[in-house]
Amino acid sequence: MSFQPELLLERDANTGEGPVFDGDFLHWVDIPKGLIHKTDLKTLATENLTLGVIVGAAVPFDSKDAYAVAYKGGFATFENNVLNLVNPFLSDPEYRMNDAKCDARGRLWGGSCHMKFNPGQGKLHRWDGNDNNKVMVENLALPNGLGWNKENSMMYLADSITKKIFVSEFHLDDDFVPKFRELITIDSGLPDGLAIDNDGCIWLAIWGGSRIVRISPQGAIISEHHFPVSQPSSCAFGTDGTLYVTSARAGLSDSDLAEQPLAGSLFVLSTNTSGVPVSKFKGV
Repeated sequence: MSFQPELLLERDANTGEGPVFDGDFLHWVDIPKGLIHKTDLKTLATENLTLGVIVGAAVPFDSKDAYAVAYKGGFATFENNVLNLVNPFLSDPEYRMNDAKCDARGRLWGGSCHMKFNPGQGKLHRWDGNDNNKVMVENLALPNGLGWNKENSMMYLADSITKKIFVSEFHLDDDFVPKFRELITIDSGLPDGLAIDNDGCIWLAIWGGSRIVRISPQGAIISEHHFPVSQPSSCAFGTDGTLYVTSARAGLSDSDLAEQPLAGSLFVLSTNTSGVPVSKFKGV
């Protein structure tokens, strides 16, 4: 069955990313503009928070009105409109942080990459909220979408430039290090952000592919859902099985935008399943 996406909120995000469903709100970012958006899902009123730096992802704290942030130079917190650079480990301006997501223990996993996405120079880090992080995986290109199944026994990672989705067994122990293996290679477009449903399937946004695909735990594409924009960028499940989808207009020409004026907007996709919620940040 192929469900049709619907426009939720018309926006002109350069690179909308990192949606986090939070009850009545959806938190999401615009990476190059350095913005965190907080959209009220009842009224669609959107609060725009300016960080002043490139932001890869922002995840709400579990215990207070603040965000854990993967920003250009590392990991930070954002509270009362102040960006606190807690772990600024990327001193080389040729590198930046990209997508990030919290596991069930509230620890933030995030990818770093070269600005030109050079193969082998990307890493996956885990940040617990202090002034250092742990490098969990190396030799990536553009580490992107992350997710875990509801049992927290499997972890998934997209590497956009290699066009691959990787999978690893997973444990919540402090000393656990994932050992990823290839699950599937995407033929058309680039794998971007993803969400996991309660059946263990991956819902994957295909940048440049105008679609979201559902992938089985064994790596088979089960269904495809086409969008009126070429760059759906990420997705997150709400409580009722609704999939919230960000998109981007980065790199699109004037003629491209004339054909897809909704690029950069938020969409919703009804599904016949339910999803694993994105965890909030708990820190140390």
